[in-house]
Amino acid sequence: MGNRLTQIATRTGDNGSTGLGDNTRVSKDSLRVHAMGDVDELNSQIGLLLCEPMPEGVRHLLVEVQHQLFNLGGELSIPGFELLKAEALLVLDDALAEHNATLPRLQEFILPAGTRAASLAHVCRTVARRAERAVVALEKAEALKDTPRQYLNRLSDLMFVLARVLNRMHGGDDVYWKSERMAKETANGMAQDGVAQ
Repeated sequence: MGNRLTQIATRTGDNGSTGLGDNTRVSKDSLRVHAMGDVDELNSQIGLLLCEPMPEGVRHLLVEVQHQLFNLGGELSIPGFELLKAEALLVLDDALAEHNATLPRLQEFILPAGTRAASLAHVCRTVARRAERAVVALEKAEALKDTPRQYLNRLSDLMFVLARVLNRMHGGDDVYWKSERMAKETANGMAQDGVAQ
């Protein structure tokens, strides 16, 4: 791989094809390349999120996720190969349990908003979902291991939780969706308390 990186502009992709890790060439619009691209974009978005202030524990976790996403991209680039290990899922499960335990229970949907860091985490969540869909589409055409799909599914959940954590980092809160149901319940509660007639 090191030798391949000495020449970045190879021009071999000018015809609309790209090389996989097993030296085969496929169209750049193939399902496999779409999945690889979405995972790469997700990793890049996490890199952008890491430019923001955050607790050191969250930063360490996200750097580990970047390494695992690189493994996932490598696995996708070599049909039949395995780089992403099932143990990586346990890291996400532990992080989900740890960070979710610090958050209040949700009573309503939240908007992908708040602080810049939280908003970037929501972008990572949505890109993770897209990458997951791309992997599922690829699975329908070619045999894949379960771990890539499971990792992306779990990671999107984690990014949602981390967005909530990051919104609270400086005493903030989630940005709630102003649903009609919630507005009616609030109005009814105020009326029962004698605040509104």
